[in-house]
Amino acid sequence: MTGTGRLVRLLLRRDRVVLPLWVIVLALVPAGYVASFEGLFPTLQDRIEYASVSASNAGFVALYGLLKGSSLGELVAWRAGFLPVLAGLFAALTVIRHTRADEEAGRTELVAAGAVGRHAQLAAALITTCVASLVLGALLTAAMIAQDMPAEGSLAFGAEMALSGCAFAAVGAVAAQLTPSARSARTIAVVALGAAYALRLAGDISALGDGAVSWLSWLSPIGWVQHIFPYGANDWWPALLTLVFVLAVGAVAAVLLARRDFGAGLFPARLGPATSPMATPPALAWRLHRGPLLGWTVGFALLGLIFGGVGGSVVDLIEDNDGLGDIFARLGGTTSLVDNYFAGIAGLVGLIASCYAVQAALRLRDEEQSGHAEPLLATAVSRPAWAASHLLFALLGPAVALLAEGLTAGLTYTDGDLGAILASTLIQLPAVWVLAAVAFLLFGLAPRLSAAAWGAPALCLLILLVGQTLQLDQWLLDLSPFTHIPHLPGGTVAATPLVALVAVAAVLTAAGLTGFRRRNVPD
Repeated sequence: MTGTGRLVRLLLRRDRVVLPLWVIVLALVPAGYVASFEGLFPTLQDRIEYASVSASNAGFVALYGLLKGSSLGELVAWRAGFLPVLAGLFAALTVIRHTRADEEAGRTELVAAGAVGRHAQLAAALITTCVASLVLGALLTAAMIAQDMPAEGSLAFGAEMALSGCAFAAVGAVAAQLTPSARSARTIAVVALGAAYALRLAGDISALGDGAVSWLSWLSPIGWVQHIFPYGANDWWPALLTLVFVLAVGAVAAVLLARRDFGAGLFPARLGPATSPMATPPALAWRLHRGPLLGWTVGFALLGLIFGGVGGSVVDLIEDNDGLGDIFARLGGTTSLVDNYFAGIAGLVGLIASCYAVQAALRLRDEEQSGHAEPLLATAVSRPAWAASHLLFALLGPAVALLAEGLTAGLTYTDGDLGAILASTLIQLPAVWVLAAVAFLLFGLAPRLSAAAWGAPALCLLILLVGQTLQLDQWLLDLSPFTHIPHLPGGTVAATPLVALVAVAAVLTAAGLTGFRRRNVPD
């Protein structure tokens, strides 16, 4: 463990922008929900009616988890039910970045040549990420108390978020020991997170019925933290269970690290074929991108099933409760409410698709850092041809994923217009392309800052979730390309903002390509 403290300081310096960003964003979002619920359901009776319907609605339970009460705090904590998943995702990726990714890039070998213990790098990554998760919990607790929420419930709410991050930081540490590739480690961690969410979903849905498999929720760290039930039961023993999980899984990661060779994983790398049909850059790009494309497409299709099912639940929510029907009538009636729901979901799905676009665009940087690009470009392959083969997936891959989500959502919500729902999803593409172009611009002009491209989706997420609630100035809202996307379904389509976004994406891409053609490889 020698040198752990210095490595922690190094990690904090490297993540001085990204780490505070996701911590602050996830801490601020629930604070925006407080104002939203106070505005939509100003009286106790309104909240009781809303909670009574939502608690028994399978669509809402699938998305947010079980709802056990009707107080303002319980509704806010329930509405934030997906945020622990995001906290776990950021935590797992952070640990993998500072362990397996550094080892794959050769940085860990340089660090290990000094007076540094074998477990120092892993310990520093876990300490940094877990402390960041605890800071997230503390900020969330303070933000909720500042809005006159009960202190004990606010502390439990903060613990829910913090423990979720710590749990999947440990999962990310184990994933980093299993494979020699950072990309594969990220895939393992994301699959584990998805499995935990699916177990929570299945168990909670079962709890609405006969409860035959409700125990599945207790196989999931996401299920554990959500069973704290902040502002209601404030049950702390699931938090202790999660803490034991963090310590146990972290210890497993340390044992696995001691049992593997440096630079290798417990799972050996698979040998490639003796002969290959990959004679052109697009063929090679297809081989590299086909796995992520399939995974993102399947994931988006599943999101469509969930969001389409919840769309039907919005209508049920009104039909089953006269009081809520009066409330929503003031917002425009059933049709307007459902349109607003799918328009809001389309914006969120578009933002998720932009993460895929950024990931695909930054694959260029991964290939450069791993040393794969230099020998390839030493052949007759030109830089523009190689870059274009990857940009093709950064631009068209999100289109395929959005198409899958729109189709499944429209087909699941049988009472709606499939064409309108599909159009609301696909119209997000120009904004997605802008963020992909930002990533390519950084790759071309400032490759060492390529990771900063993830700040663009994070900024857009912050604007999407709390921009209107906090009444930010319009120029701040306009920083997000998604602000300029027409509001569909239910709104009107104007060609000007769409053409402008496509033009911005084209200019940024051209600038990035110009920079890439003139700089050194690798750089």
